[in-house]
Amino acid sequence: MNKQSYKEGIMRLIFLLCACMSLAAVILICLFMFASGLPAMAEIGPLNFLLGMEWKPSQGLFGILPMIVGSIYVTAGAILVGVPIGILSAVFLAHYCNKHLYKIIKPAIDLLAGIPSIVYGFFGLVVIVPLIQELTGTGGKGVLTASLLLGMMILPTIITTAEAAIKAVPDTYYEGSLALGATKERSIFRSVFPAAKSGLFAGVILGVGRAIGETMAVVMVAGNQSIMPESLTSGVRTLTANIVLEMGYAADLHREALIATAVVLFVFILIINLCFSLIKARAKI
Repeated sequence: MNKQSYKEGIMRLIFLLCACMSLAAVILICLFMFASGLPAMAEIGPLNFLLGMEWKPSQGLFGILPMIVGSIYVTAGAILVGVPIGILSAVFLAHYCNKHLYKIIKPAIDLLAGIPSIVYGFFGLVVIVPLIQELTGTGGKGVLTASLLLGMMILPTIITTAEAAIKAVPDTYYEGSLALGATKERSIFRSVFPAAKSGLFAGVILGVGRAIGETMAVVMVAGNQSIMPESLTSGVRTLTANIVLEMGYAADLHREALIATAVVLFVFILIINLCFSLIKARAKI
């Protein structure tokens, strides 16, 4: 074995160890959550835990259905706000924005991605909450406020990923469509988008993951009421907020129930990723 092959063998081993460490971290996290959460779920009762309407640890009631519904409402609202704006912004940056304006907008979008979630939460608390109060005559904290804030937070992820996917499409797709007489917009949406759909789906999935997993910003603007939301302005508590609000003082079954909540959140994210994968697979048929 020559010196070059020896170095390549060492680097291959280092890369393999890094990959194994990443896999081991995921496995350990899963083992910890399921080993700690499933016994609590069994003790409480799976149906009582997943479909229960009341979360009152002091009374031994651990129903997380309002938090599940709250997480779904807030995430769906964030998707409705963030996905259209993010994808259309990516189209603008890729095909309409001039070089001078791009040098201003692109760094601003990258800056949005680096802002801590607590800063987003503070912005929502002092700007969005009073605005919703004036428009709706309610307390301002609820599903609508959290959805608007999360929609804003997932924009950098969607824009960056979608723009990269659009720019990765060969120029011949776009130019060929123009040569056949199609308008610029039709060329983008009928020629470029189908070729970039994998990247667009990836951006949406990453944005949804960010929305579901967000905690501190949601805690500050959602109202944190562990009841079933009745309207867009109702206060809501998400699964992540439920964990972070009570984990600091929880003990015994209460603590294990919070870990079981994390298990439900983990399975929830897996289901969403699976659904997007199925949609992506059907789009290729």
